[in-house]
Amino acid sequence: MRLVLRALALGFAIATPMAAQMSAVPIQTTPLDPANIDRSVSACTDFYQFANGGWVKRNPVPAAFSRWGSFDQLSENNQSNLLTILRRTAASGNSQASEDLRKLGIYYSSCMDSAGAERAGAQPIAPYLARIAAIRNRAQVEAEVARLHAQGVSALFGFGAQQDLKNSTSVIAGVRQGGLSLPDRDYYLNSDKRYADIRANYADHLTKMFQLLGENSAQSAADAQRVIAIETGLARPAMTRVQLRDPNTNYHKMTVAELAQLTPGFNWPSFFAGEGRRDIATINVQNPVFMRSVDSLLTSVPLDDWKAYLRWKLVDGAAPSLSSAFVNEDFRFSSTLSGAKEMLPREKRCARATDNGLRDALGQAYVAQYFTPQAKQRALGMVRNLESVFHDRLQTLGWMSDTTKVQATGKLASFTNKIGYPDKWRDYSTLNIKPGHFLNNQVAVREYEGRRSLAKIGQPVDRTEWGMTPPTVNAYYNPSMNEIVFPAGIMQPPFFDPKADDAVNYGGMGSVIGHEMTHGFDDQGSQFDAQGNLRNWWSASDLEKFKRGTGLVSSQFDAYTVLDSVHVNGKLTLGENIADLGGLSIAYAALEKALTEKGRPPLIDGFTPEQRFFLAWAQIWRQNITPEAQRVRINTDSHSPGQWRANGPVSNMPEFAAAFGCKPGDPMVRDETVRPVIW
Repeated sequence: MRLVLRALALGFAIATPMAAQMSAVPIQTTPLDPANIDRSVSACTDFYQFANGGWVKRNPVPAAFSRWGSFDQLSENNQSNLLTILRRTAASGNSQASEDLRKLGIYYSSCMDSAGAERAGAQPIAPYLARIAAIRNRAQVEAEVARLHAQGVSALFGFGAQQDLKNSTSVIAGVRQGGLSLPDRDYYLNSDKRYADIRANYADHLTKMFQLLGENSAQSAADAQRVIAIETGLARPAMTRVQLRDPNTNYHKMTVAELAQLTPGFNWPSFFAGEGRRDIATINVQNPVFMRSVDSLLTSVPLDDWKAYLRWKLVDGAAPSLSSAFVNEDFRFSSTLSGAKEMLPREKRCARATDNGLRDALGQAYVAQYFTPQAKQRALGMVRNLESVFHDRLQTLGWMSDTTKVQATGKLASFTNKIGYPDKWRDYSTLNIKPGHFLNNQVAVREYEGRRSLAKIGQPVDRTEWGMTPPTVNAYYNPSMNEIVFPAGIMQPPFFDPKADDAVNYGGMGSVIGHEMTHGFDDQGSQFDAQGNLRNWWSASDLEKFKRGTGLVSSQFDAYTVLDSVHVNGKLTLGENIADLGGLSIAYAALEKALTEKGRPPLIDGFTPEQRFFLAWAQIWRQNITPEAQRVRINTDSHSPGQWRANGPVSNMPEFAAAFGCKPGDPMVRDETVRPVIW
């Protein structure tokens, strides 16, 4: 099972080349701009539209994006700042620059070398293709899978280091379901016309990619069908997104001997040796049924089919870094899922690639220029304030027994707070970045990261690690570490503004902080104890009451319609919806505490502090999104659409109804009999 990170939001970016100048995206300078409000709609009828209708009307999705909202605007502003750093670093040629800065400059410059990419064509992957062509037996297929994994290509299944869910101080090996190229298993198995059309488009995409590798039309079409057949075979035993949310369902720790019994045809000692860890003795198998099916497929599927599949996984991972023929076809198919109409400029693509690749080198340069120690202290102060409020709320919960309250309070007190950026940066001294084709540098980074990750197996957990880069506009909770993490990138308007009133900051950044804290007590996080171990710390009666409350949340969101007859999946989005409701409630209580201590300010733009709090909450979820991207998100994203993230939680809060004068029966006031009260 992968490390479980309960994030605030997920991105869906399509990055493609084409040189163009980029300017900073203006971010909101007025904490709450009255022009964003749609006064033709009552706050008690549709609060999202009331709070954001003006903004939504003026901000269509840019052609190169699949979604445009507060997260995206701020992310683009941060990307502009990263580009400033990278342009300067690439152009300076300063021999006195640090080694990390020098590597940043070379990495970014190699990505920007479009002429070199055109000259090279498919040549950068030619040695890998020759290796696949030379495969003569199953053992060589397995060896190639191991080599691709070492280069960052997760063919057939996923493999890597993971924190032991039931012994949070140790790192073990883990193998998980994988090997698919479409967003989810349903894209292979669902007979609905929408999915069938995507599969047909996918077959056409595979055919064109194989033709770019030099295959004729008949061979490329046949190879496309071979790949689809294998991936469909991998999709059948794969768990659903909802099943993947249950940590116990994903935990099957076993010895290598037991793994060999599960998959008798697979040579695990050879695979581990190929990964550089022949000493592995214990491993978590996320989905034993899936791995048994992999073993069977390796025996039953012809060798030529496997060679086609391996060629596809190789070119699919490399395509965005090859010549324009590969990049254009990669974008063409991606756009059918995202709805993006244009390619992003090459420099934006390269900035993202550098942020993902040399994450700590660029992150360190970013925070040195754009994030102050004072900002870190302000954020930490807000976190501690909300933790104090959450502590007090735990003591007064009417549905929880004193015994369970002691456990919950202890877990809250054990939270680790990470703000802005890591205390320890990665050491890139062993990473060789050099001028030349960008794909070579990407492979070097992937191999470096793979070695670094696998070296953790058998070692104590490093609790200084971060799961996001500092410029990221997001935040997360990690239950195995019992930590909440807030990168520097999100601590800016509209989430946090040092010039704004408390109501706006508590409705924005305060609710974000409360959201991540509540993840420690959502339907997933609540299964982990204060030390991060997967262990039940609840009394039976309290757990039953908790499940009744979460069931109300699930049913509430199941009823929300997104597109046509497509509804939100209440079970898939349950953890995020619980965190939204809990986070907003905690942040509101913190605001009320601050108003009591500081006194009530006058109305601003005609709104009370309580109204401004809820308006600030709604504005962070404003967005426009393409129908194509929305459909993918409904199937794969554990977060509800922005409209329902804004409306869903507030409709459960009497405080919202009081702030805007809403009455029972109004659409934004849920009946008490179905209103969840959890945290």
